[in-house]
This record gives sequence, structure tokens and C-alpha cells, in this order.
Amino acid sequence: MRRTSRSGGSPARPPTTGNLPAELNRFIGRAGELADVEGQLAAARLVTVTGVGGVGKSRLALRVGAGLQDRFADGVWLIELSALRDGHLLWHTVAEALGVTGSGSPQAALERHLADRNALLILDSCEHLVAESARLVSTLLKRCAGLRVLATSRRSLDVEGEQLFPLAPLPAEIAAGPEAGPVSDAVALFTERAAAVQRGFPGDGVRAADIAELCRRLDGIPLALELAASRLRVLSVEQILHRLDDRFRLLTGGSRSALPRHQTLRTAIGWSHELCSPEERLLWSRLSVFAGDFDLDAVEYLCSGDGLHADDVLTVLTELVDQSIVVREESGGRVRYRMLDTVRDYGAQWLREMDDADALRRRHRDWYLGLATWCELDWFGPRQLEVARRIEDELPNVRLALEYCLESPEEAHVGQYLAATLWFYWICCGRLSEGRMWLDRALALDGGQPEPRCKALWVAGHAAVGGGDPVAALGLLHEAERLAESCGDEVALAHTQQILGATALITDDIARGVRLLRSAVERFHAMGELNAMVLLAQVQLGQALAFAGDGEAAVALLQEADEIAQDSGEQWARSYALYVWAHTLWRMGDPGKARELALRALAIKHGFRDVVGMTIVLDLLAPLTAADAPEAAARLQGSAEAGWRSFGAERFGSRHFSEPYEAGAGDARKALGDSRYEAAVAEGRGLGLTAAVSGVLAGSSVPTQPCCGPRPQDDLPQAPAPAGEVPQARRPGQRTL
Repeated sequence: MRRTSRSGGSPARPPTTGNLPAELNRFIGRAGELADVEGQLAAARLVTVTGVGGVGKSRLALRVGAGLQDRFADGVWLIELSALRDGHLLWHTVAEALGVTGSGSPQAALERHLADRNALLILDSCEHLVAESARLVSTLLKRCAGLRVLATSRRSLDVEGEQLFPLAPLPAEIAAGPEAGPVSDAVALFTERAAAVQRGFPGDGVRAADIAELCRRLDGIPLALELAASRLRVLSVEQILHRLDDRFRLLTGGSRSALPRHQTLRTAIGWSHELCSPEERLLWSRLSVFAGDFDLDAVEYLCSGDGLHADDVLTVLTELVDQSIVVREESGGRVRYRMLDTVRDYGAQWLREMDDADALRRRHRDWYLGLATWCELDWFGPRQLEVARRIEDELPNVRLALEYCLESPEEAHVGQYLAATLWFYWICCGRLSEGRMWLDRALALDGGQPEPRCKALWVAGHAAVGGGDPVAALGLLHEAERLAESCGDEVALAHTQQILGATALITDDIARGVRLLRSAVERFHAMGELNAMVLLAQVQLGQALAFAGDGEAAVALLQEADEIAQDSGEQWARSYALYVWAHTLWRMGDPGKARELALRALAIKHGFRDVVGMTIVLDLLAPLTAADAPEAAARLQGSAEAGWRSFGAERFGSRHFSEPYEAGAGDARKALGDSRYEAAVAEGRGLGLTAAVSGVLAGSSVPTQPCCGPRPQDDLPQAPAPAGEVPQARRPGQRTL
């Protein structure tokens, strides 16, 4: 499995470990299964570990992956699918896990990224996306010869060449006495988990035979064993054994054709459910509405009322955490919660039986609609990085809210509003491709209300411009313009003119760009509007004037934009002001100041994961570097090329946006010669965009703060919109020019 260079036996690139999480508790048993799966992976390129939910498929796969890290030069990568509800996002999810970013097709990007790599993908929890997972795996294995896949699923993917590994529960036989040898794996697992709950377990009062009997009656299913161990907080092993009789009988009356192990897992979860108080059961069922993890504020809003008082939610949630029904996770001083998939699914069944599922889905949508609205408001100010982190954390739930809106025609207008309100995340934080997908799906529906559709149209147009697709942008923007004029939406009309002006810039129609952008800025001034997009319009006008040859007027506008941004604490639009200012000074013959500004812009863009922004700044840094370090300049161009490839049209197909590249290439090639220049470009291309940006910033004195680092303490306002209502586009407290 080790990949070597084409010229010899040494690895083609330094080893990459991947993204496997560290183990939080000891892995017990499964020595034979580990060896068998490793052996299958040596012989086959796709191995699927199958078995009942809770049997330990994911844990086994992670353990196998950790043991094989030194055999895959390009790493072992975990892709968790449990929180993914929409198969349309599978390619996006895999690309994100591998760090393959951009606004183009994630499928094409992944195929390019993995084409010559020796890597192992662990595709975890495929059962709810079997068809989509099968297509993805089949496509990648056919086109990426060095790739292997280890999947976990309750059923096979049914892909050619697939090797199945059915995973049985842990052995749970009863030992006859000390001479019978070591205890079973099931007993070892239960004992260790019990000792974490009850210090000194098992102690003198617990009989080994009772432990063995408990493990046998739970059929050695790890999830059932861990739930049983958690109950030792309040019950003895003997008491648990006495209670198991009723619980098994309660949940064995289903279909006779159902798999016995499925009934056993259901028994384990049902038994835990029966031991809960009515309030705990109610909260358990309501928590199943979340996708991925969630925070306490969301729980208190969604899950209180009708049998569960808001003041009691924290107490009841604490009980569920204590019983291992809810998992508590802490990062950066913030606590979030999640549920195991099987536990969530069991709660969802009870929610449906209570006929509360649709009402909870609607409340869930309203919460995340309100969150998106407040985050958009907070985007213009000093908390942009916190806002970006917050949406990143909540992305599975935001996606679920969008799905709810798009499932019903009467909710389509809310879906259009929500998809458009998240413009700052799609466009500013490297999510152009996914944003365009949601906007396209929302716009394909007739929402019946012009304002949300109008906003969705100009935001979709903006995303298309950022993706280098002016043809699509023009179609969207012309419809937005007609709709804005017909309904009298002056704000949308100004934004539409702004993005039409940006479209003119990337198509080199500079005179038209100046005219449209000047009109947009004047409209914003007349309305007293000021936010990040309005500030960007001023920056774009400065860029248009610079392209038209009026550098002094451009610099004046950019300096003013920079001052407004610093005064408000805004960073994203400011990064574009710094970039355009640097570009203008480079054209005016001031490379020293231009480089300083470009590096400051790059640091900000790196913090937001702004793929388009990082790419254009690297392009500009190349000619600013070529005189002193031509080889470094060529590498920058190669890395920028990797960025451009991620969203289609290279340098937007624009003569003006290509000027830095042409100048940098000419200087570097002249200094290095063709052969050395091409080799350096290839090296930068192989390094990739993000790694190159990190390297540039590491060699500078400019501080960076990535948007997805540790979560900060924040107090983002969280006021959901009233059910079914779209928040007003005009907000109180807006800044004025």
C-alpha cells in the first residue's frame, strides 16, 4: 500500500497522517477481527464492515485505520456520515474532510486530489446513504488507483470488488471458574466501563457470575454493555439483572422475520428508555430532531413546553448525560451535546408516535432561521470570525432546516430567505459550491413572495460571479433586477446593480462596471445603508476605477473603505479593500507598500477560509516576490493555480485579473529559465493553496486567526423568527454612511 516515487523507492511526498481522532478510552478485544480486516484491505480496495447498530463497527474501523497509518503515504481519513441527511452533500462532505476546498465541482476536485495519492478513506455510517455512497466509492476507486476504502454500514454497498466483513457482537460466554482462562471481551469491556462510573468496581459485593450473566443476556453488544455500565450510578449489577427480564419481553413482540440481533439492540435501547422518567423520555424524543451536535440554548428553545418546563430542561438534560444517552463534549470553553445514532433513532420513533415530529421540525427550522438572521446582522462588526465559527458548528442543523423548508411548497419562500441570508457563509468562508446548490434548489421552487426570491437571486448571482460563471450570474441578476423593480425593493435593486457591476469587471467591460458600481454605491448612500456588502461595493468601485486607469481616485476610495472597516471592526470586506489597494499600488509602481498590504489581506482571508480571496492574493504576491525570490514566486503561482482550478474559470477569464500572473510569470521565468520555472510551479501546485498560504504567513509577521479554531466564548443573539415568518430585511440599528 505504500506509494513510492516514479523514479525509485522513496516516498513521493512526506507522510500525511490524516484526520483520525484520538481514542478517549481503551479499545478492548477484537484482536482477530482487526487482523482479518487488515488482511482483507491488503487484498481488496473496498472492505465494508457490516453489522447491527451499536455492535462497534465504527470503533473497529478507526482502530484498523490507526494501525495502518504508516502504510498509506497520503494518510488515513475519516469521513463521518451520521449527521448527513442529504445525499446531495456527500461529495461536499468527503471533500471537506480531506481539506479539498473550492467553489467548483467537489467530485472533480476529489478526483484530481486523489488521482495519484496512496490513501485510505474510512466512510463511516453509510446505511442511510447506501446508493449515494456506492456511487461515490465506485467512481473514486475506478479513477484513483492508489485509493482504498474501509466503509461501515448496516448493509453492503453492493459495489463491484467489495469485500464484506460481518462484525459479530463481543464474545460473552460464561467462564466456569478461574481455571477457564481470561474473562471474555464482553466482560472486560463492561468491567472497564463500569469502573469509570463506580470507583473500585467490581469490589467484594459483586459476583463475577452476575457480570458474566449480564453480558451474556445483552448478547455482548458494546452499546448495550456501556448503557448497562452507566446505570451502575443508581443500580447494582444484581438489580440490573432483575430488570432485564421485563425489558427483553417488552421489545420482542415485533416481526418474526426481523434479525434477532436487531431485536437485541432495540431491547438495550428500549430498556434504557423505560428506566427514564417521563420528562427524560420526552426530552430524549425531542432531542432526536437535531442533526449532529447542539447546544443548550437550542435545547431550551426547542424542547421546552407541553410537559417539560423550561426551567427543568437543564436538570433533565443532565440526567440524560449521566445515563450516557446524551454525550457531552467541550471545546474552547463551550459545551455541546450529541446523541449516538441508534439512541437518536429510538427517540425519533417515540417522537413520531406522539405525533410531534412535524411541530418539532418546524421549531427547529425557526431556531436556525433566527440564528442565521442574527448572524447576518452580526457579520458587519468585530465578531465576524465568531459568526463564521458558529455557523460552522451548526452546519448540520442549518442544512436540516434548509431541507425542511424545501420539502414543502408552502415553505419555499422561507427556504429562499434562509439560503440567501447565509450569503456571508457561502461566499466569505469557502462554501461557494454548497451555497450555489442550496440557492439553486430554493430558486427552483415558486415561493410566492417576491422579496425572499429577489434576495436569493442576487445572492446566487454573487456566488456565480465568485465561481467565475458570468453567464449564470447574468441570468440570475437580470431576473432579480426585474423582480426588484416590480416590487419596489430598493435594497435588492442596489445589490443587483452591484453584482452586475462585478460581473462586468470579470468580463473586462470596465466602463460598464464603473457605471453600475457607482450607481449602486450612490443608491446605498441615498438609503443610508452600510454593511459588509455595501463596503464591498465601494471596494469594487475602487477596483473598477483602478482598471480604468484612475489609480488616485481608486486609492482614495479604498483608503476610505479601510477606515470605515477599521472603525466598525469589519474584517472580510476590509481584506478585499487591502487586496485591491495593494493591486492598485503595484500597478502604480509601489511594490513595497503593495506587498505589505497584500500580506495583511492574505492573513484575514486565511482566517475566513476565503478560497477565492486567498487565490487572488497569491497571484498578486507572485510579481511582488519575483525580483528577490523568483523560485518562490513560481511556487506561489503554482499554488494559486491549484486554487483557481477549484472554482473553474482561471482568473475569471479576465485580462485585468491576469495581469499579476503574466507579470510574475514573465519575471520568474526570465530569472530561472523554462525548466526551473516549470519545476517550481509544479512544486507549488502539489503543495496546494492552503498549505502555501500557511507557509507565506508563517514567514511573515502578520498574525492569523482561523475561523474554525477553538470555539470562543460568545453571546451571539439567538432570537428565532415567529413560526413561518420571514424576518424583515431592514434591521434596526444599521450603520449609515
